[in-house]
Amino acid sequence: MKWNTDVSYYIRLLIDYVVLTLFFLCTRRYIAGQGDVFFSSFNWLLLGISLMAWTIIGISVHLYDDFRTRPFSIELVAILKTVLIHACLLTFLFFYFFKYYPYPRTFTLLYNLLVFSGIAIVKYIVKKSLLRLQIMGYNTKNVLIVGTGDMGMNFYKTILDNEHFGYRCVGFVDEQTNTHLNGQFLGTLPDLKRILEEHDIDDVVVAMPGGLNEQLHQIIVMSEQEAKRVRIIADCYNYCTTTASMHLCGNLPLLTIRSSPLDDPARQRLKRFLDVTISILLFISMFSWLFPIIALLIKLTSKGPVLYKQERWGLKNRKITCYKFRSMVRDCDMVDASGRFLQATPNDKRITPIGKFLRKSSLDELPQFINVLRGDMTLVGPRPHAIPLHMESKQTIQRYMLRHLVKPGITGWAQVNGCRGETRLPGQMQKRVDLDLWYIENYSCWLDCQIILQTCMNIIKGDKQAY
Repeated sequence: MKWNTDVSYYIRLLIDYVVLTLFFLCTRRYIAGQGDVFFSSFNWLLLGISLMAWTIIGISVHLYDDFRTRPFSIELVAILKTVLIHACLLTFLFFYFFKYYPYPRTFTLLYNLLVFSGIAIVKYIVKKSLLRLQIMGYNTKNVLIVGTGDMGMNFYKTILDNEHFGYRCVGFVDEQTNTHLNGQFLGTLPDLKRILEEHDIDDVVVAMPGGLNEQLHQIIVMSEQEAKRVRIIADCYNYCTTTASMHLCGNLPLLTIRSSPLDDPARQRLKRFLDVTISILLFISMFSWLFPIIALLIKLTSKGPVLYKQERWGLKNRKITCYKFRSMVRDCDMVDASGRFLQATPNDKRITPIGKFLRKSSLDELPQFINVLRGDMTLVGPRPHAIPLHMESKQTIQRYMLRHLVKPGITGWAQVNGCRGETRLPGQMQKRVDLDLWYIENYSCWLDCQIILQTCMNIIKGDKQAY
């Protein structure tokens, strides 16, 4: 049994309307204006505006897209965006357009808090319910796979292992007869028109290598004549990631095998704005008096400069000068006899007494806010490494250089997940790189806020890897 996509869309929208109406009435009952009538025309007007605003915002932020093949966390972010914009819009409309608005400001706040929690819970229940129904055979799409090679069989295995995608394989078609598919081989390419007529098929998935592209035109024409949607698996699927994207350059489709939200110039500008704003506020409120105190302590306890400058690699593998408070004795060895970078270790004799405190509390990193203001670094991003360690990792760690698609950061996703300090054991650097790449591919302003908050918590409670 299949449900029409439009019907599913309107059912989800209707469920949201019910939740919005219910919590509007609950909030109205809890916070009542003086002399207010429960079912007054004014209340119905406010509710109507709320529903209309929710619909427009939800569609704009893709809240009602098909989330079957994506984790619930992505849908939750869309819900949060919708609620925040909904709250801001209602606040603006209610307090600037209604002169005699009868409710206190807490009405809008409480209403949207209830809406966020209610919508999130309902959508989670709906998602789990749909998954259970799909496993039982409801609301599935029937697909015909054209191609029985590695590409076709990998796609078949993928939809078998992920029942929540909602796909059911009707059978296979290929150039040559394949008798090893347990009766699922329906015929060869010349039989395609007959197969499409005889079977209930929604999508035709073409999974053939590039060398057989001469048949592709014929497959598309026959499928579209039978009103079937054609989907083509790119021949370079082995190299694609979960963030692969495609756009048109004229009439030519360009496939990007690895993309990031930070490829968007608007997000780059927002991130830069937040970097500069937070850095300036910290300089005004804290650093103006904290920097001189730390500088004085360094001067009183060891010889040498206050700041330690080290050349590192930044965005697009360009060299930057990274600033830190000096935490080691002057002119100490940074590489061993074989030229291998000497990473800091517990009870490292090169670290000064005040340097030990600075490193433990991460205060030695504070001058890097200068790098942030200069534009060399950002608050949150992959940590830059010393050049000897960088050159070594570049040759031995998979996808290491992809970290340099974005600016390096003072703190990062790897650091708040325990990947800081030494990387001498096998796999330590690879895990750090994998976490950095996850951050790059899943960046959001909310994720940056979470990382900053986690960093502050780690500093307060102490990090055993900080030495």
